[in-house]
This record gives sequence, structure tokens and C-alpha cells, in this order.
Amino acid sequence: MIDIKQMLATAIERGASDVHINVGMPPVMRINTELILMDLPVVSEEDAGKMVLAMVGEAKFKVFMEKRDLDFSTMIDDGSRFRVNAHFQKAGIAISFRAISNEVPDIDDLHLPEVVKELTDLPRGLVIVTGHTGSGKSTSLAAMIGVINRKYKKRIITLEDPVEYLLDNKSCMIEQREIGSDCTSFASGLRHALRQDPDIILVGEMRDLETTSSTITAAETGHLVFSTLHTVNASQTVERIIDIYPASQQNQIRAMLSNTLQAVISQTLFRRVDKPGMVPCVEILLCTSAVRNCIRENRVYEIPNIIETSRRLGMQSMDHSIQNMYMQGFLDRDEAIMRSSNPGKMEKLLPARPEPAMQNA
Repeated sequence: MIDIKQMLATAIERGASDVHINVGMPPVMRINTELILMDLPVVSEEDAGKMVLAMVGEAKFKVFMEKRDLDFSTMIDDGSRFRVNAHFQKAGIAISFRAISNEVPDIDDLHLPEVVKELTDLPRGLVIVTGHTGSGKSTSLAAMIGVINRKYKKRIITLEDPVEYLLDNKSCMIEQREIGSDCTSFASGLRHALRQDPDIILVGEMRDLETTSSTITAAETGHLVFSTLHTVNASQTVERIIDIYPASQQNQIRAMLSNTLQAVISQTLFRRVDKPGMVPCVEILLCTSAVRNCIRENRVYEIPNIIETSRRLGMQSMDHSIQNMYMQGFLDRDEAIMRSSNPGKMEKLLPARPEPAMQNA
């Protein structure tokens, strides 16, 4: 059987973000978006099962065999941590590892808009970070909590599945609860968190009606709440939340959401051209009175236009962010054009290469 710890150590050494195990082929790692075969033997179905068993033990392996999916975390000898999902697919057991940094990133190193840091000063309300899997949502949230942890004396409770970044107590008192081991579900953890005197609550994902309802209620009761959704932009985020509810409750949730939502940060990662690594492009929605009226009156389709015309307030569209990051010298021109919402327009906006003066803008 492949030595799991050695395999993961090699991936860390090579700068991989993910490692994937599929029966019938060698392990594969992802480095700066590219999938690369590792120089290791082909994995058999028996090998894959033994890997999962070695990481989780007999009791959790039994749960895995019954439910056919299992989320957990694992650590190797040098302290590197991984978020892991074991699951079944046509050829048998498969495993996906996501590397988790041991260091909470400094928000200034992530090249996020300045307004993202300003959101950490909010006294209450709901801030949602969205994007597809692997878009850096957890990293951005950890960096935001890091700002609060250095600046304020607050009590922070996180509910995660599994716990990713390990947060040290600095100025704040932090409790990190893992779904499945420290509490049974996000909704259960949220109900009890409200009785634990939190100032700030981080909910790993608003994945169902019960969790979404509990998250909004927590924000309504005067807490600052951070969470994530797998949506690609701000207007889709608002629609997704409302659509989770039965039709008979949607007018009520529009009113609740219009009062509690403070901001939506929608991000996606691009490969850097200036050096190895990734950089986020970010859409920002701030809940002004105009945005709140759109949500309350079911005019969510107007949100993109509000974002476009409110740049002076700190809002920005994804295309504006892509253009700005290209002009600073971070992005490949072809990729910037291809991944914009209007490639024809973007092609006209982007010069052949950023002007030197603009690279420091």
C-alpha cells in the first residue's frame, strides 16, 4: 500500500493544493490548477479501503461504508493538515485531499479589496463569502477572523465540517467546533451557540433550510455572522437563499434577509502570471438601502446594475475585478477574457499587456 504520509509530504513539498486517489491509476496532485500524475504505484480497490481505514479507524470506517461518504481531516508528521473526503464512485473507493495551511493568512497578502477588511469592523449582521469549491472561501474567512482576532476582544465560535485553519486565541477567545465530532450538525451547533455568549459566529456552509434559517436568526439577534455558499455571484446568492424556503415563507425571508445581510463577497481564483500561485478576483455587494429595497421587493435582478454604479462605495463587479487584476500584472490576458461575463467587451478593455505605471495601481 502507498505510504499516505509520504505521499502527502511529497504533495506539500511540490506546492500541491489537492491530491486525488482513484482506483486503477496512480495518485494525482493539483498544482496551480494543473493535474499531475505522481510517481507512485497504481491504486487498487483494496489499497484505497486500507487508506481510509488507516486515517479514520474502525468506528468511522463503518460509518463510511454505510453512508458511502465521509468528511474528516488528517495530519502528517510535519504538522501539515488536510481536509479529506472519502467516497464511492463506479470503480470503487475514491479519496480527495485538500491541503490546509497551518498559518492563518494575512488578509493583506491575499490581494482582496480593502473593503473586505472593513467588513470585520461590523457590529452585527450577515456576511456571506461565495464561490465554487476551491475558490478560496475558507482562506478569506480565516483571514477576516484573523483581523478581528488581532484588533478586538471578542468571543468567536466557529462551526466547521471539518475544522480547517486552527485559530489561536490572541485578543479574542475562540472556540472551534467540528460537525460530527463536537456537534451533530450545523443547525444543532447554531442553536446551542446562541446560548454560549458569542459575539461572532462562523458557519462553515449554509447547506440546507434548517442551517440557513438558524444562520439568519443568529444575525437577526445581534451577532456578526460569517458563512459561505456555493454560488457564483451576489444576485444568485440572494436568490438561492430565498429559494431554499417554501413559497409561503419567501416574502417573510425577503424581509428578514433585507434587514440582516451586510455584504456578499463572491470570488474565484486565477493562476498568477507574475509568479507561481493563485490570486482571487472578487465581486463585492454591500447592502445599501437600495440593495435592501431590491431584496425586500423581489427586484434581485437589479442588483448587478447597483453594483456597477456603486464603485465609489466599495462595490465592484467580477468583470471590473478581473480587469483591475490584469492591469496590475497578475493575470493572463486570454484567461481574463475567457472567464469574464462578456469576453467581447473585455477583449476591447484590456491592452496587449498592462502599462508599467498601472502595475502599481
